[in-house]
Amino acid sequence: MVDLYGLSELLEKVKRGELPVAEAARTLAELPVQRIADFAQLDGDRAVRQGAPEVIFGERKSPEQIGQLVARLRELGQAVLVTRLGPEAADAAKAAAPDGRYDAVSRTFHARAPGPAREPQGVVAVVCAGTTDIPVAEEAAVTAGFVGAAVERLYDAGVSGIHRLLRRAPDLRAADALVVCAGMEGALPSVVGGLVPRPVIAVPTSVGYGASLGGLAALLAMLNSCAANVSVVNIDNGFGAGFQAALIARAAAGGRTR
Repeated sequence: MVDLYGLSELLEKVKRGELPVAEAARTLAELPVQRIADFAQLDGDRAVRQGAPEVIFGERKSPEQIGQLVARLRELGQAVLVTRLGPEAADAAKAAAPDGRYDAVSRTFHARAPGPAREPQGVVAVVCAGTTDIPVAEEAAVTAGFVGAAVERLYDAGVSGIHRLLRRAPDLRAADALVVCAGMEGALPSVVGGLVPRPVIAVPTSVGYGASLGGLAALLAMLNSCAANVSVVNIDNGFGAGFQAALIARAAAGGRTR
């Protein structure tokens, strides 16, 4: 099997004589649609198109379905990330990829692709307002690492104790992209956006008392941010924020090396 995180790696293996042309062609021909029984059509060549394999959304999938999807990704030589995965299905994922790790806080399972580990490119800073935002922040952090960026974490740094955030301003400015998770009134991304010359991806979380409306108040506040470098994903969508931030960070790192 080959690491299909990127087409360039596959071609480099052919160039070095480590992979026969016929085998590489066969691998690429088999990728586009991987039918899994009657319940899924795995997007096998997403790793070639986008630089990261298809991610499995674990919620409401049975342990058997999770196991089959993870097993097929491993057969393709690809890394694995399952999000919103409950503990009842974690054993099935682990059986299909024994080297993988289940994290109960972020509810993710991840396993790297076979072969040498890739060096991270770029840095994503993941910031959250309070301890109750950590599960969403950790989903973002795990995802950013899966896509290929290095991750720095700064947790429990909300605006009610803003000195905790300000003392870390140099670390925030050193990142290539930032993910900022907050519930309640959702003010933290705007504050961070005013401190850094980088893209800030805001994640409203469903944390707060009644008037927070399950994260809707934070979402609307973030959408109305006056910080021009802030963009917003959906409520509790740590995955989407981490994925986008990692793509930005990788692109920034590539620009620095050219």
